[in-house]
Amino acid sequence: MTSLVFNIRGMTCAACARRIEKTVGKLAGVARAGVNPATEELYVEYDNPGLSPAMIRDAVTRIGYEAEEKASRSTVTIPIGGMTCAACARRIEKVLGKLDGVAGATVNLATEKATVLYDPSKVRLSAIKAAIEKLGYTALEAAKSDAADEERIRKQKEIRLLWTKFTVAYIFALPLLYVAMAPMVSFVRLPFPAILDPMRYPLIYGFTELLLVIPVVCVGYRFYTVGFRALLQRSPNMDSLIAIGTSAAVLYSIYNVYRIATGDFSAVESLYFETAGVIITLILLGKSLEAVSRGRTGAAIQKLMGLAPKTAFVIRGGAEQEVPIDEVEIGDVVVVKPGAKIPVDGTVLDGHTAIDESMLTGESMPVDKVAGDPVYAASLNTTGTVRFRADKIGADTALARIIKLVEDAQASKAPIAQLADVVSGYFVPIVCVIALVAALAWYIGSRNLEFALTIFISVLVIACPCALGLATPTAIMVGTGKGAENGILIKGGEALETAHKVTTIVFDKTGTITEGQPSVTDVVTAGGLEPQELLRMAASAETASEHPLGQAIVRDARGKNLEFLKVDAFESLPGRGIEAEVGGRKVLAGNRKLMEERAVDLANLQAESDRLAGEGKTPMYIAADGTIAGIVAVADTVKASSRAAIDNLHRMGIEVAMITGDNKTTAAAIAREVGIDRVLAEVLPQDKSDEVKKLQAEGRRVAMVGDGINDAPALAQADIGIAIGSGTDVAMESADIVLMRSDLMDVPTAIELSRRTIRNIRQNLFWAFGYNVLGIPIAAGALYLFGGPLLNPIFAAAAMSLSSVSVLTNALRLKRFQPVRA
Repeated sequence: MTSLVFNIRGMTCAACARRIEKTVGKLAGVARAGVNPATEELYVEYDNPGLSPAMIRDAVTRIGYEAEEKASRSTVTIPIGGMTCAACARRIEKVLGKLDGVAGATVNLATEKATVLYDPSKVRLSAIKAAIEKLGYTALEAAKSDAADEERIRKQKEIRLLWTKFTVAYIFALPLLYVAMAPMVSFVRLPFPAILDPMRYPLIYGFTELLLVIPVVCVGYRFYTVGFRALLQRSPNMDSLIAIGTSAAVLYSIYNVYRIATGDFSAVESLYFETAGVIITLILLGKSLEAVSRGRTGAAIQKLMGLAPKTAFVIRGGAEQEVPIDEVEIGDVVVVKPGAKIPVDGTVLDGHTAIDESMLTGESMPVDKVAGDPVYAASLNTTGTVRFRADKIGADTALARIIKLVEDAQASKAPIAQLADVVSGYFVPIVCVIALVAALAWYIGSRNLEFALTIFISVLVIACPCALGLATPTAIMVGTGKGAENGILIKGGEALETAHKVTTIVFDKTGTITEGQPSVTDVVTAGGLEPQELLRMAASAETASEHPLGQAIVRDARGKNLEFLKVDAFESLPGRGIEAEVGGRKVLAGNRKLMEERAVDLANLQAESDRLAGEGKTPMYIAADGTIAGIVAVADTVKASSRAAIDNLHRMGIEVAMITGDNKTTAAAIAREVGIDRVLAEVLPQDKSDEVKKLQAEGRRVAMVGDGINDAPALAQADIGIAIGSGTDVAMESADIVLMRSDLMDVPTAIELSRRTIRNIRQNLFWAFGYNVLGIPIAAGALYLFGGPLLNPIFAAAAMSLSSVSVLTNALRLKRFQPVRA
């Protein structure tokens, strides 16, 4: 990945910045383009050897601004271990952002990765990692070729360690809770050792609790090392809350054991070791469940990364050799046998097979491949053996580009998350103040130190910045991952959020609503000819024609295995048709103008001709020896899924428009066939973006669906650009959402996925905010003040753990999302 920074001159407002971002973002290979209006700088990240700084500069110049390249910058993604809440992520972002040479840092709590844009001439990568380590976190590395395996192994190790810690804590916390609570149970006599009777042997009772809590505190040592370090650096996080609360309970209890040892036996009633032990145990349980859930949220990307084979069979020195995938070079001849996966992208040299490309397109039917056809990494060879030339390797393969798009989307932040980010930055310090004020207020009011301590610990422990930090990224991870599974690539949180607001969708006609390739639809005969005979005569005459309509007739005749007649003479008549001598007969094939020039009477077919034209078809008249023989109608046929997709969009409350360069009659016919609400006909390619602007001026949120190449200006102008096609060309780089298949049903699916994901994020944020807004006052004794119950710190810890797990569990519900069906 290459990063560049340009100084921009000529901007006057935020709209200028947005226009530059859109324009540069559509260049092939550009992964990210961002403009800072305050500094007048353009940040570009791209992964395309063919894209030069000069090309970027020219693109900016063409839209009326000036661009000057600054010192180049690099982007690095660093996996981070040890983060526990949103405050951790916020803290790392702030520290890295202050490093000289770092232009920007984004930390994603759900993926546990930091993405840093920096200038290598000012700051080294080692210094960035050192800054992370200094904060008490671990800056990790993963081998490039085995990144998926390394990440999976690391996650599994982390989960095993957490479960081990929880098990140890549970083994000691359970007897600790029993020892503390059994003597207090009066309604039933529980078995209890006499030697531990707190009334008769208070010192033994106190030391037993102390010995049982020590192992629990030891396995939860990270709460203290990370929490107190963060506190000393004036950036408290969730660990700080746990560390302060449990430390207060343990230290106060140790003090009371000392009082018992000096003869003050009344202190036996003021031991809170079980509170600290059970709190740590419950939080370790929550962290373990959270780690498992996080692993599941990233399952889609892990699945994609695990698709590619590890080795390839390459012809070298005339012999077939098995080599690691990293050693395959461009130009190598690769052999793939039935049942094996394609290792890299390439072009078939020889052989015939059928390849399952469902991993790329979502289509379940295998695709036939012969010499000259493209093949893609990770697709499955099902039948024959083929040899192909390696054209794209490593990060340049279609699979790698898809993975990069999904990773970038999962690392991005949706605008809806901004409030949670701001709150998480101030959350922990505010909670500390609330806990201290509440404890002091209750102590002043009651003169009961134990009661005040209970309030203090409960407020600290119940607060959960984790739920705030996980609410948005987990839903985005699952949503974008689910989209990728269904052949829908959403390029970021902003695109995901904007898509659910769309009120109007504009479809390009050719290649989007229609197949994009003319085909024969009707054969109407006159003069006693059979349809097959008329088609054979017309196709024979058109064999030398290069016109798309003529080629459509030839294709149809070949598809029906018709035998072509001998052509002795051929003449192309531009704008009218062709003239040829076929089987000894003089044949004319063309439009009405040609027939009128040659005085061919069309009266018998006038009604049929008008009917076909009214249906959006192009009637091609065929005359033989000066007499009309019939009509062959050709049209760009509507895709099978177009009507169903548009009906689904209507049910979702979305207006559907069609934009085309065709005449109004043809456009209206297509619109009637598929149920289009608004027709924008006779629009030149360069004017399509203006039509989108007009719709936006009406207050509509507009999505544009096109092929991503010819419709680039309109895609850039629209609020959401949706490219539809194979997903292996420049279309992947030219839109906010890429549909890997040519199935229009993926459009309502993408909109519905966006709606479901944003609804899930709102639910998560509502729960996260609501939980803290209600939980903290209850923990501070608000209910108790009016005669209600007092929240025990143990239940506060359980509620806090449940909060994070509930947010993750809610996000995982998106995994059940099903594509919209016809």
